[in-house]
Amino acid sequence: MHSKTDSQPKLTERQQQILELIERTIAHTGAPPTRAEIAAELGFRSANAAEEHLQALARKGAIELISGTSRGIRLKSDALKSIHAANWPPTAKPTDWERDTLSLPLIGRVAAGSPILAQEHVEQTFQINSGLFQRKPDYLLKVKGMSMQGIGILDGDFLAVQITQEVKNGQIVVARLGNDVTVKRFWRTAHHIELRPENPDFDTLLVNGKEQFAIEGVAVGLIRNTPLM
Repeated sequence: MHSKTDSQPKLTERQQQILELIERTIAHTGAPPTRAEIAAELGFRSANAAEEHLQALARKGAIELISGTSRGIRLKSDALKSIHAANWPPTAKPTDWERDTLSLPLIGRVAAGSPILAQEHVEQTFQINSGLFQRKPDYLLKVKGMSMQGIGILDGDFLAVQITQEVKNGQIVVARLGNDVTVKRFWRTAHHIELRPENPDFDTLLVNGKEQFAIEGVAVGLIRNTPLM
């Protein structure tokens, strides 16, 4: 799942287990695990032990740690590559990397009332290694704002989204409310739907039937938006 070059530091078996746990958790919930969750899953005596391994992974360049949040863990993947015709000739024999990739549109600002996958919303198309996800995404959404920073989703990040209208309480969703498309945690109560932020500076959005509302998909992964080489 993780191809290593000679120039990349080798991970220990335990570090590899933690990295794969982070990937699985992001794939299932749309957010990375906490230190406590890592410790419980892998049998560490304390969250401090998990923190030591995370610091080692960060030093080796496998992840990035964000201070001030319990879920401040972000994958740093070299699997994100921009499509360029010169690099992807249709007559070339496909490599293993090409066979294992998904072609995903990156959705930027969405115009009011138009389909999220409308061509005018697509800023670019990327090839991404399918091994990063346990659930297949359909598109990438460029995150706007800091309302989800508590779980490590920051402005400018690429959120991998699977198109579905079937969501469960607690999942991270892309929702259309009125004229806006937003990323929030979904929660259905007996009286209404709540779109909850992960930042105390932002208010919970209530869906009460007075505004147009639709689920555009659920988060299945997060990619750090770093400059492409």
